[in-house]
Amino acid sequence: MADEALRRVDELLTELIEIVETARALPMSTSCVLPRERVLDLLDELREVLPPEMDDARTVIATRERILKDAYEAAEQTRERAVAEADAVLADAGHRAEQLIAEAGQEAGASLRAAREEHARLVSATDIHQAAARAASVLREEAERYQAQLAADAQEYAERTRGEADRYAAEARAEAERYATKLTADAENYAERTLDELSAVLHKAAATADQGRTALGQRRAGNWLDVTGHGAGEQAPEPARDGAGGTPISA
Repeated sequence: MADEALRRVDELLTELIEIVETARALPMSTSCVLPRERVLDLLDELREVLPPEMDDARTVIATRERILKDAYEAAEQTRERAVAEADAVLADAGHRAEQLIAEAGQEAGASLRAAREEHARLVSATDIHQAAARAASVLREEAERYQAQLAADAQEYAERTRGEADRYAAEARAEAERYATKLTADAENYAERTLDELSAVLHKAAATADQGRTALGQRRAGNWLDVTGHGAGEQAPEPARDGAGGTPISA
């Protein structure tokens, strides 16, 4: 609540106290006559200047659970997307590795078939039988080494891709957890700050009301005989009526 609103609350409380203190007392009772319309007007105006933070606090309390629920749902969706992306990357890496292994096997098979065909052709010529055998053996060994190298490269690529996919999935899950934690902390901090501000406003308003009640009690204690008592032989005043003269109202 702004300082101007607080001052207005204090003014309204002071005026209400003065109306009660200066009200005409009814004879032989502790009741007094108050101007009904003026008191109601003051109470209505006092209600209008009460802090709007009270409505804000009720709204914050009502929406706190919804904010936390939205935060948890957003975090869960982020986590699910991260897991799905990691699974897709891992599946793609496995598929690519299988393609590489298949291609390597095809190339090695073609080389081996070519070596065997060359070996058979060279063996068919008796004059160069030994040279053909050696050449075929060399070609066969080279084809086998090439096939083994391709298979090893494909296996290494598959393992490296799986490792990268696993790291990406772990990082995505960790990021989702951090995001969920941050959303939860932000929602709770916002609710706590709002409630703290409302508590400070209410404490200040309560202190102002307590000061008004204390002042009213002190004035009543000091002016009791002036408000409710009469001197010896003094006739009590007639009570006013509602309308032109007002209606007797109990204090």
